[in-house]
Amino acid sequence: MSAAHDQPTVVEQEQARQALQLLRDVDPAGETLDVTVTVAGTAESVHLPRAALDLIREVLANMAAGQGVTVVPAHAELTTQQAAQMLNVSRPHVIKLLDEGHIEYRMVGRHRRILASSLLAYQRTQLGTSRAAADELAALTEDLGLY
Repeated sequence: MSAAHDQPTVVEQEQARQALQLLRDVDPAGETLDVTVTVAGTAESVHLPRAALDLIREVLANMAAGQGVTVVPAHAELTTQQAAQMLNVSRPHVIKLLDEGHIEYRMVGRHRRILASSLLAYQRTQLGTSRAAADELAALTEDLGLY
């Protein structure tokens, strides 16, 4: 795992917002799979893969919105406490999700270990379900003329 950051400062939020605006227009098209970035104050250039650029934009968007960011390799194994912190739920709730088969895990002795990729897959599924429910509620509200 890499460093976890709490809420970004106001200065960091503004820096992230400015960087994100510049990177929004960078879109390698066609066969180009990487982006060349010049390091300020030097003549050095760095080639970034497209996937890295997408992740950098996602980190910047979260920071600009005042959200802390944690970068976790997909193959990292998390404890139930770490998973609970990432999902912003209690550890007993995570254990319930594991026992119900919603998130894959393995046992190491008496302890559960969760692959970060399994936790993220669960999170994506939940986000999709939440969005679908919100869309359905918005459509119902419009149908009833309440909006």
